[in-house]
Amino acid sequence: MKNIKNYISTFALAVGLSFSSCVNDLDVTPIDPNMNTSDKALTTAEDFKSFLAQCYVGFSTSGYLGPNGDPSISGLDGGFSQYFRGLFHLNEYTTDETVIGWNDQTIKDLHGLSWTSTDVFVASLYYRIFYQISMCNEFLRQANTTSVSVPDMEAYKAEVRTLRAICYLHAIDMYGNVPFADETASVGAENPERITRAELFTWLETELKDIIDNSALANARQNEYGRIDKGAAKMILAKLYLNAEVYTGASKWDECAKVCKSIIADGYTLHPDYQELFLADNDKCTDEIIFAFQQDGVDTQSYGVTNFIIFASTGGTMDPAAIGISSGWGGIRTTPEFYDSFQAGDKRSLFHTDGQNKEINDISVFTDGYAFMKFKNINSDGTPGKANGFVDTDFPIFRYADVLLMLAECGLHNSSEVSEEQGLAYLNQVRERAGLAAQKSYTANDVLRERGCELYLECWRRSDLVRFDKFTTADYLWSWKGGVQEGKAVGSHMNLFPIPDKDLNSNDKLEQNPGY
Repeated sequence: MKNIKNYISTFALAVGLSFSSCVNDLDVTPIDPNMNTSDKALTTAEDFKSFLAQCYVGFSTSGYLGPNGDPSISGLDGGFSQYFRGLFHLNEYTTDETVIGWNDQTIKDLHGLSWTSTDVFVASLYYRIFYQISMCNEFLRQANTTSVSVPDMEAYKAEVRTLRAICYLHAIDMYGNVPFADETASVGAENPERITRAELFTWLETELKDIIDNSALANARQNEYGRIDKGAAKMILAKLYLNAEVYTGASKWDECAKVCKSIIADGYTLHPDYQELFLADNDKCTDEIIFAFQQDGVDTQSYGVTNFIIFASTGGTMDPAAIGISSGWGGIRTTPEFYDSFQAGDKRSLFHTDGQNKEINDISVFTDGYAFMKFKNINSDGTPGKANGFVDTDFPIFRYADVLLMLAECGLHNSSEVSEEQGLAYLNQVRERAGLAAQKSYTANDVLRERGCELYLECWRRSDLVRFDKFTTADYLWSWKGGVQEGKAVGSHMNLFPIPDKDLNSNDKLEQNPGY
């Protein structure tokens, strides 16, 4: 399904749908003016297949008529409103992994951990998450009531439920107590109910278990590349359990380890070459990549996802042609503290240092801070991607290496499913691929370091730092944390993002997260 966007080209012009949002102040009317309302049902099996494709493409593009023009969410720039780019903003800029040199509105407040409940970037992802949820809900409503014969309908429904679970995973992780709606909610309902973080955890756990155990979702590694399968559903559940203590106050290490061991049994392995996982032909790396957001330089273009990472990481003395792109945007770099977390000889240390200063004296200057070279629009044989204006490189949202690192973390918490000795062995598998010597013992800080070195730029860092109690505290400081160069602690309420003020004002059932 590399050309998944093609499935929705005729659908966008022929079928009318208006998606009811979970947030009242967001106008999510479809971008095609010829579209009508949700009472115009899908009439063919191909319509449902096209709508399914739209549920996928919504993670990778801003809208379905181009990379910038006509974004699905009105009032937001087509680049900034893209789902993944919002995810990257809130999970990477806020940490030691990245700083951003641009001056777009309040964007520098993210790394300074000084955002407010009116922040446009905090609101952008919130709205995008619930737009995606409303689209999935609408698919399920139509699928549950249609008289159209669709041979693969039950599998389609299971895929869409899992895509929705990804959205709710992001919602519980970043916003906590949020508005909730599923396919049973009335279309156009003005005030969706608030669900607490603990309640959403229980709903997600139940939903994912049902998808894994009882649905028609394809078994792990049995669906076509770029489509959801049970491997992806298990990863969402494992992530939910990994952060259970943050979300509910009660840990679920045994449950996390059990799910991770099930993923191992599905036959995934570490890909031999780390860099190849982040190149233009990384769709070949199905040994390790469990699920990816797709990009294609011709068919699936976006100013978000890996197109954003690669262009924004390029500047200074870097050669854009060697990276497979036309020019650099000169935006994101890493902090000296994060760079220093890599040990000598680590093959994952993919940075451009020539002409760059290690220290960041001025966040606005691209040459302050080492630049990233992890993602490229170059194939594994050295040839460039199909085009240099948009990239072919897919974004691996779930990888097998993360499974091994989750098990290593479980091993430190007296899990009955994995001992500390076994956890160390899982950790050393990841280190061996990176060209590093095996450790004889390990600590929580070793796990956090390995997660950073292995998974940087993959949108897990903020969640990891929160779980290890390093995000807001003085236990770990990095350059410009808290808005000062030497770094400082901030209020613990910043472990959660606020509910946007506009949504609070339009729905009296919602409550602001404490501290805002």
